[in-house]
Amino acid sequence: MARATEPTTEDPLIQNWKDLLEDILPAQGEWTEEEYLVLTDHRSRLVEYTDGLLEVLPWPTDKHQSILQYLYVAFHQFVQPRGGKVQFAPLRLRIRPRKYREPDLLLLMSAADPRRQNRFWLGADLALEVVSEEKPERDLVDKRGDYAEGHVPEYWIVNPQSETITVLRLRDGAYEEAGVHRRGALAASAAMPDFSVAVAAVFDADWHLGQSARPTDAGGTPLCC
Repeated sequence: MARATEPTTEDPLIQNWKDLLEDILPAQGEWTEEEYLVLTDHRSRLVEYTDGLLEVLPWPTDKHQSILQYLYVAFHQFVQPRGGKVQFAPLRLRIRPRKYREPDLLLLMSAADPRRQNRFWLGADLALEVVSEEKPERDLVDKRGDYAEGHVPEYWIVNPQSETITVLRLRDGAYEEAGVHRRGALAASAAMPDFSVAVAAVFDADWHLGQSARPTDAGGTPLCC
């Protein structure tokens, strides 16, 4: 049986649609803040924005999501009884006018904090990123500067490649390391000294979800739940 061959040229209807979109959508560097917000209000993809430029983030992997799920549960179980609020992507964080990021996880110590807006947050007390294999420098370097610019007091970098959790605290407008934690250790918050998670449990999250995604004290004893 003869097989259909792949078309050598693009369908004219598809090309016409692409041409129409190019005419309608702003060029890179020319997006306004409101145009970015409208676009991301109606898209499930993670898109970040800086001064007219859009950056589409890669789709998360299953491992990425498992790690993030474990950490979300741990932070939620700790801060929710204390009146705080934790959210996970997609939720936009406004760094400053004309600059937005999409942290993997963001936290406010008080759920009633006025920075907690419905469309996007105006600030956070903690931001967390699970490092992407596709472009690790985005989380390791670029966002370190971004969240410092947004005056986020604490930034967690969770790196599955090195199996480390780096906790950064803001001092004089820049981050300093509060700790780099590896397997066998507990990663503790600088702002919430009663909160910590076992590094091994984070990176073995598939095995621990539903069992031990619980905040612990410095000795590893669960604090709640």
